[in-house]
Amino acid sequence: MKVFISVDIEGICCIVNQDSTGPQGKSYDQGRRQMTAEVNAAVEGALAAGATEVVVNDSHGGMNNLFPQEIHRDAQVILGTPKPFMMMEGISADFDAALFIGYHARMYSPGILSHTISGGVVSNVWINGTLCGETGINAGLAGHFGVPVVLVSGDDCLAGEAKELLGPVEAVIVKHAITRYSARNLHPEKAVELIRYRTEQVLKEKPATKPLVFDTPVTMRLEFANAGMADAACFLPGSLRVDGRTVEFTGSDYLTAFQGLRTMISLARP
Repeated sequence: MKVFISVDIEGICCIVNQDSTGPQGKSYDQGRRQMTAEVNAAVEGALAAGATEVVVNDSHGGMNNLFPQEIHRDAQVILGTPKPFMMMEGISADFDAALFIGYHARMYSPGILSHTISGGVVSNVWINGTLCGETGINAGLAGHFGVPVVLVSGDDCLAGEAKELLGPVEAVIVKHAITRYSARNLHPEKAVELIRYRTEQVLKEKPATKPLVFDTPVTMRLEFANAGMADAACFLPGSLRVDGRTVEFTGSDYLTAFQGLRTMISLARP
């Protein structure tokens, strides 16, 4: 059994604001250490369930947040950016399951640090008419390769979003959002224990979730923060202006549509 793990930071236990999410934050190393501990818990759970290979992709910001020397020695870790598949770099049809650790809810959700890919650029993303955050976008990329997302961890808003999109996915809630910048958290050690246990259990059982597969052709609709960003996104050949802030791109398959999504966001960044 091969297991792929994508790990973000905003959904990690006890992270509630930007003090913990970037190099300039006073609590960044604390956040990195808990991020590393939670991904290690998922690795340990996967190995205990019989995984023969585990690949971890650092998926936050510059994608170089994990402490490499502290990662479980039996896992492979992907670091750095840019990467063609970004948060899902390394995914392929060879994997049996994917896990999303430390994920967060989509933009405008009340969840902790909610956003979609780039909070200063992207307001909303729809895939074939379905409103999606990073969970849906990345699950769709896994689904393109026939890989189901069987477990997510983060706050309660992320858990609800994941279940709405993916059905009976295992959702490990490590904190409950109070506002966008405050939460009621589990003890960090308890969060680690819970992720390890639930990962092992879901992989030992036959996962109930199926790959998230969107009908083809696939249309990505992006609503940007302002009209100037949409202007820039329209330089992508094949894009279609919907309104002042919204642009669509349609691909023959999910991978092509995803590449269009990433390109439009890159063009739109100031």
